[in-house]
Amino acid sequence: MNDAPNFLEVEQLTVARGGVPVIDIPRLSLAEGEVLSLIGPNGSGKSTLMLTLATLLPPTGGRIRCRGEAIDSDRARFAYRRRLAMVFQEPLLFDTTVFENVAAGLKIRRMTRGEIRSRVMETLELFSMAGFAERSASKLSGGESQRTSLARAFAIRPEMILLDEPFAALDAPTRLALTTDLERILTETGTAAIVATHDQLEALRLSTRMAVINRGAIVQGGTPAEVMNRPANEFVASFVGMENVLTGTVLACSQSVATVSLGGHAIELVGQAEPGESVIFCLRPENIAISTTDPAGVTSARNVIRAVVRKVIPMGIYNKIEIDCGFPLVAYLTSQSIDHLHLDPGKTVYASFKATAVHLLRRD
Repeated sequence: MNDAPNFLEVEQLTVARGGVPVIDIPRLSLAEGEVLSLIGPNGSGKSTLMLTLATLLPPTGGRIRCRGEAIDSDRARFAYRRRLAMVFQEPLLFDTTVFENVAAGLKIRRMTRGEIRSRVMETLELFSMAGFAERSASKLSGGESQRTSLARAFAIRPEMILLDEPFAALDAPTRLALTTDLERILTETGTAAIVATHDQLEALRLSTRMAVINRGAIVQGGTPAEVMNRPANEFVASFVGMENVLTGTVLACSQSVATVSLGGHAIELVGQAEPGESVIFCLRPENIAISTTDPAGVTSARNVIRAVVRKVIPMGIYNKIEIDCGFPLVAYLTSQSIDHLHLDPGKTVYASFKATAVHLLRRD
């Protein structure tokens, strides 16, 4: 739990475009030094919210406060904007050198030539771009352009930085390298940040807290572990990679352990529900163990189910295994595990998972 005071607070924020409501957020906050990932699908309202938080798009209603002061006048907006920087998916660089791009915000702040050179080179070094200082920005690759854009933002030493899908247009290796550098720099500088992304892995790397947005509303907020493992509804469960989202009927419930009927099997899980109630069963693929011999009596998992492999799908660093247990399940295994177990379609296996690994959602 972050006990730092809030740098930013949003209350009853609404935004309409063309008369159509697109943002409706009763409350959102960002603590000093906190990194909040705003995750959601394309079109969910992430960019609109980011532009509104940057005061580049006026809200229809509600208020934004910075350290308790309402941003409701030209003077307050000017002071607030000097405290923040924003980086977009497209770098939007000036047609000049890398050095001059990074120096732009410092010149506006009327720093001396010596101060500017020192700050620019120091910031370029952070992003491994010092050797590019005199290169034309028009000659940079996509990754180099975004490093320059990030350096320009951090050079002014903002108290808060807004990052709107900053790596979405980059290839996977470049995106990974930049995410690693950004994670380090945010930690070193203690800069508060909001990162809008649809990439859950990126969000997990960067954030201390996550907020899931859909149709302009925050549908769940919390620590990354809470959001990823205890989704608030079916939408969040599907979006954060909870690939096993199934409907079952509660058979019994005792001492916070429910027994749910699913595909002819009695599944035990931690949760409260009434016998006869229809519930949603959520289980992350990485929490399922696959074996070719019955692990009953060996494993501590309360659920062991005989199944048949239907499909093995290579996914790069892991393989997705689709199995039929009388109901469909998806598990993740490494290629080494696939080879060791000789998994092929049609093979009989045993799927095991703990009661604590299953998340129960009650229907509204």
